[in-house]
Amino acid sequence: MPMTNRERVLTTLNHQEPDRVPIIMGVSNATGIKMKTYRGIKKLAGISAPDEYIYQWPELGTAKIDEATMQCLHSDVRGVRDLEPASTLERNRERDPHSPCIDSWGSGQKEVEPGNWYPGIHPIPEATTVEDLEAYPGWPDMSDLTRVAHVQENAQRLADEGQYAIMATPWLLFPLERAFAMQGMDVFLLNLAIRPDFSKALLEKIAQKCKELMAPFLAALGDNVDIIKIGDDLGTQESLLMSPKMYREILKPIHADFIKFIKERTHAKVFFHTDGDVFPLIEDFIEIGVDILNPIQTSAGSMSNLPELKKQFGKNIVFCGGIDTQRILPAGTPAEVQEEVRRVIDILGPGGGYMVSSVHTVMNDVPPENVLAMVDAVEEFGSMHVTTPPLGHRPSLSLGK
Repeated sequence: MPMTNRERVLTTLNHQEPDRVPIIMGVSNATGIKMKTYRGIKKLAGISAPDEYIYQWPELGTAKIDEATMQCLHSDVRGVRDLEPASTLERNRERDPHSPCIDSWGSGQKEVEPGNWYPGIHPIPEATTVEDLEAYPGWPDMSDLTRVAHVQENAQRLADEGQYAIMATPWLLFPLERAFAMQGMDVFLLNLAIRPDFSKALLEKIAQKCKELMAPFLAALGDNVDIIKIGDDLGTQESLLMSPKMYREILKPIHADFIKFIKERTHAKVFFHTDGDVFPLIEDFIEIGVDILNPIQTSAGSMSNLPELKKQFGKNIVFCGGIDTQRILPAGTPAEVQEEVRRVIDILGPGGGYMVSSVHTVMNDVPPENVLAMVDAVEEFGSMHVTTPPLGHRPSLSLGK
């Protein structure tokens, strides 16, 4: 008897084999689809639905996926998200459409070409002392409940339906990425190296603000949540953004405290998003309570060694992602996409503990045919009790017990 979508996900999160590998698409910005590709998917599927943006933030460029398309994508998860305060959303709707888009922290995006936005507004680039942080007047008011006023109703509706796993996805509640937004990446990384005390104070200040929002967010969710998404981008294509020593001394305690704060308030699993080659830190993530690691950037250094990832960490952490967005999805044929999906499932799927998703957001350069080829391949090859045909000259692993 087939599992429900939620049963499939919960089985996987418990490191057991479901009836097929779960799919998580369109739930958050990290698992999302940009608007051009989303429109193409709707056209191919014959779906008529409005073009809406996730978090009501058009400049982010990521689509809010309608329910018919979510079903077309076979996604086993649905999302519940916070919002920027109503006053911030209204201010940005009323501004000149091509002027900078400023969030509730005072950071924001500039339009670099028509319809293309890039983070370029950093409100405290000159700050170097704790006194500078205290003097900044633009710290957000996290007590504004318009951020989470919709959360309880949305989560309860999904829980009452009982079909899908529920992932709560607060947007950019991540200390390192927010520090980049406040100062600029280059500036803050330099401060990490030469002003560690100041850098730690800024990270802790941001983390405290994150907690001030996370507490009412979790309270509104109640028991109606299975996964909480957080994260910080820590890797590059070939290495880490900082040394493991620096991570362990400065940022790891902040991540550990934040995860502890979450787990004291919910039984949901913690989904941690971090791009790049973060292989050297996976043991640290497991130690501080990360349950699900995303996006498994297979184009980045040691993260390409999926057999070693599975061997070393597969019993202690769930992998989510793994379908390449640098070459396979944008430039491959649908057949190549399907072969890659089958390859990744064959390695990460046995024994449970793997959820299929693209490596980060599906960008506008990805043909919609390839997205559909990806999810259709999971339906075809992701069964836990079917031996897939050989892939090239390599015999496919049986995922059955």
